[in-house]
Amino acid sequence: MTLPASLAQGLRLPLIAAPMLRVSGVELVSAACCAGVIGAFPTVNARSSQELDAWLARIAADRDRVERPTAPPCPNLIMRRDRDAIADDLRVLVRRRVTMVIVSVGSPAAVVGPLHDAGCRVFADVASLRHAEKALAAGVDGLVLLSAGAGGQTGWVNGMSFVRAVRGIHDGPLVLAGGIHDGAALWAARVLGCDLGMMGTRFIATPESLASDAYRRMLVDSRLDDVLLTRAFTGLDTNMLRQSIAAAGLDPAALPTPSPDEARQVFGSEGSAHVRRWVDVWSAGHTVSGVDAVRPVAELVERIDAEYAAAQRETAALLARPPQPQP
Repeated sequence: MTLPASLAQGLRLPLIAAPMLRVSGVELVSAACCAGVIGAFPTVNARSSQELDAWLARIAADRDRVERPTAPPCPNLIMRRDRDAIADDLRVLVRRRVTMVIVSVGSPAAVVGPLHDAGCRVFADVASLRHAEKALAAGVDGLVLLSAGAGGQTGWVNGMSFVRAVRGIHDGPLVLAGGIHDGAALWAARVLGCDLGMMGTRFIATPESLASDAYRRMLVDSRLDDVLLTRAFTGLDTNMLRQSIAAAGLDPAALPTPSPDEARQVFGSEGSAHVRRWVDVWSAGHTVSGVDAVRPVAELVERIDAEYAAAQRETAALLARPPQPQP
């Protein structure tokens, strides 16, 4: 790994439970960290900087009660927000001296300096080589590669191609986001050249997430073909569940293609439509076929760990086979 010891030492698996709007709450993040995987969450999921501070205090206390090593939490700063709100959240993260932060939807330049001064490693969420180059120029330590297949707002690049292209310009920490289905896919990401994988959809289907019971059930009942790529709800390419769109009274085959501002005006929290994005229509990644039950985070991590170990054994067995003679 190219990960610093401050990030790697408590990991059971090289895995991040993805930061998901209206899904990643304090219970999910704490459970992930205590199970040995990095628990990420958008800071906007906390209703105020005071609540954000309380969340970080709760996670720290929960980790202290666990006798084995635990993974750090990873707040996600979304930069396309009110500047005062970003500044308030940043002050909390600096004061709490968090180990790792993911910056997304905007340039990380304004927050890299203060976070580095607090000893924090800064990762940027990127969806293209141009974005990666800009983030590296701004001084980030690592990159989260948003590739095709991620749930919610998604990338367009094939993950395998993206990792190898970025490895040509960056030898520091890399995280692959999108298409990490199970422990085997996580091991494949490591072989490909990533330090960490990011998994979201399977963590939605846990009792610790903020998702509704109906959302969890729909994930269990869905498969890859039920994921629809659309710009209707955010103005950007987003992977959503067809069934949730239909249940909200919309036709998945006749959705609009608005700009981001238009989508916010229609489907935002105060939009004109009766349907609210993330609340009434739900996202999922291409990995939804791997959700076969609602499981507690600790049990889910146990299963991923077993899958990861099995994939390593299978790789070792393949390497041990003698070359086959050519005809």
